[in-house]
Amino acid sequence: MTTATPAGTDAPILITGATGKQGGATARRLLAEGRKVRALVRDPAAPAAAELAAAGAQLVRGDFDDPASLPPALDGAAAVFGVPPVSFGPAGPRTELEVARGRALIDAAARAGVEQIVFSTVASTSAPSRGAQGKTLIEEYLRDHVALPTVLRPVRFMTNYLGAGVVGIDGISPDGVHRHLFPPHEPMQVIALEDIAEFAALTFADPARFAGRTLELAGDEPTPVEAAAAISAATGLPIRYEQLTDDETARLGPEIAETAKHWQAGHRWHADIEALRVIHPGLRTLADWLADSGAAAIRAHVTAV
Repeated sequence: MTTATPAGTDAPILITGATGKQGGATARRLLAEGRKVRALVRDPAAPAAAELAAAGAQLVRGDFDDPASLPPALDGAAAVFGVPPVSFGPAGPRTELEVARGRALIDAAARAGVEQIVFSTVASTSAPSRGAQGKTLIEEYLRDHVALPTVLRPVRFMTNYLGAGVVGIDGISPDGVHRHLFPPHEPMQVIALEDIAEFAALTFADPARFAGRTLELAGDEPTPVEAAAAISAATGLPIRYEQLTDDETARLGPEIAETAKHWQAGHRWHADIEALRVIHPGLRTLADWLADSGAAAIRAHVTAV
């Protein structure tokens, strides 16, 4: 078994999902502070992987569905940032496969002597949802098998406004409409990807402080109507919000329809934003994100659609 390497040394942090949203943001954040990053990728030649390599990350080929590929990626690693590798089938989430993949990573890390894993899953609500079942099981397994486990549970990403609005949900359509499940005048928690990365970096910098902790992450909670107004003001584009009807959510598939029913039953995210701001004073509001990069990205996205 490989000897454990304590965080804070010159050993790399392995990041899964590094070519995706959370993993990519975390990789860039750690590289910016001079930490060594090793990115687990399926295709090192992919454009996103090449960008990571150009930024200074070490690429290592690996796949959750090929457990034999994981030990080389973990050899000598100080810690791991993991994102559950979800899988969907015609009936919705393939929970068993997601859990098997998460456990494969945890088992490989434990065998390699890696003591710290930060897993970013999904925000919880006042009642369990079917889509979160796999992530809950991975979280439980993580706590049972790793000495220094930390779970991050982010709410909806601010970058979701850059999604494919033309398919009927999320994003912003060419005519300036943001459509979603949320009631128009109730608070809706959101978070910037950069802040997920900030919390991950804080955890890697002080493993003992965050060991065993679960952090529900959000940075702001505007209503959808307030968010649309803020985007309009920041971009100069006329943006408005529309809530999807029950028939519309049903046509978008069982997963979205079930999420809508869960929300209609009163189950909400519950991140304590003020407490999070004590840990991370630079926590971004929606207005901060828009001023930094979001407004320009939304403007480019909407005008290009």
